[in-house]
Amino acid sequence: MAMLEIRNIRKSFGENTVLKDISFGVDKGDVISVLGPSGSGKTTLLRCMDFLETADSGIMVFDGEEIDLAKASRARQSEVRKKCGFVFQNYNLFLNKTALDNVTLGLTSARKINSAEARERGMEMLRKVGLERRADRYPNQLSGGQQQRVAIARALAAVPEIIYFDEPTSALDPELIGEVLSVMRALAEDGMTMVVVTHEMGFARDVSSRVMLIEHGLIVEEGSARDFFENPREERTRAFLRRDQNN
Repeated sequence: MAMLEIRNIRKSFGENTVLKDISFGVDKGDVISVLGPSGSGKTTLLRCMDFLETADSGIMVFDGEEIDLAKASRARQSEVRKKCGFVFQNYNLFLNKTALDNVTLGLTSARKINSAEARERGMEMLRKVGLERRADRYPNQLSGGQQQRVAIARALAAVPEIIYFDEPTSALDPELIGEVLSVMRALAEDGMTMVVVTHEMGFARDVSSRVMLIEHGLIVEEGSARDFFENPREERTRAFLRRDQNN
């Protein structure tokens, strides 16, 4: 049984149908890279899975429990979200709080963990992403790559079963992308389950257990990283990969 399964998720904004009928599963330890052109529905998919957007319809099965994505209560949503981490494209850090405070705030406020334990766990997570020496720095004192690593530490501090990454390197200067991808590669090697919306083809090819191409709100192709990149079945996938190679 998959750790997480999405069945027939649909989402529209007004007349624009962004997700048309998406279904897929995630096994424990999977790293699933979600590829596709801008506007294809990738970010909306992640946001619906984490209840940051409300799907029009669809079912999530998480740890064997079935949740109606359109009708789940706030309490049910909160239960599911406590099992998930979310790393945003633009970091979403509090600018008036230090790196350590950004990591620990959710632990002390939402999870009611005492401050000493939260601080200990926060420092452990900052060490994991190589930023323990910058624990007392504010976001404007950190590079974009360092801010994104703080955001990853914040997600890890909640001890999630799965982390969703929404284009985590797209806001970074090219020379800073590698440090974030390095952290993500290490998480994959440690067995963290991840769903990653990304434009980083090297990461998708080398780290993913499965790769999925979404366009116009539908899954065009899904398969192992090797099959996806070396033997794509669909002409649309081949065209997408050719375009990336030519950029």
